[in-house]
Amino acid sequence: MILFTKLLLAHLLGDFLFQPTKWVVHKEANKIASKYLYLHILVHAIITMLLVWDLKLWGWVAVIAISHYFIDLSKIYANPYFKNKSIPFFIDQVLHIVVLYCCAFNSDLIGHTLGILKEMNWPLITAIVFVSYPSSIIMAKILEGMSDKIELDHKSLPNAGKYIGIIERLFVLVFIIVGRWEAIGLLITAKSVFRFNDLKESNSRKLTEYILIGTLLSFGLAIITGLVYLGVR
Repeated sequence: MILFTKLLLAHLLGDFLFQPTKWVVHKEANKIASKYLYLHILVHAIITMLLVWDLKLWGWVAVIAISHYFIDLSKIYANPYFKNKSIPFFIDQVLHIVVLYCCAFNSDLIGHTLGILKEMNWPLITAIVFVSYPSSIIMAKILEGMSDKIELDHKSLPNAGKYIGIIERLFVLVFIIVGRWEAIGLLITAKSVFRFNDLKESNSRKLTEYILIGTLLSFGLAIITGLVYLGVR
């Protein structure tokens, strides 16, 4: 596990801390001809070798560097085909981490992977998944008849409400699991403060009721999920 941690740290340093925005822009513009693409790979290899500090592992460092080159190059050429640029970014990062994992546990890759899957907290994973998108869809269905009656006189970020709801439910779930119920009250208070100006300016009873129902539903789903998890874990 220590080796994987070192490889992951090297990746984080090389991909984020020691890769200036200028390099990224130059790579996107010049693709395979970009000098910064090769400099980036070199930096990665050097950082990785310094952190593992074992010449016996030079072969695996080379594998990581070469795979990093091809994954980055693939992302550069695939970027124009994605409207949402975060998709190729996250695919790129997942592929890098998979390579690091395979290199770190190459001696018993299948056995180690099966061990991780066996020890996973599946009830917790199920709870986390449920309070994210499934809960958002459930709330949308419940509030569907009300949302059509709300007139908004201002624009908001696309899907901002959905993501705010997901994040707040995740926080509530964590607070319940660690037994910090008072933190949920603070979260409700903070959300109320941020919502106060919107409700004050709109002066709409329907909007106030809609937001209140949505908030109670969101927190209620998260609380029920947390209690169910505590009961079955």
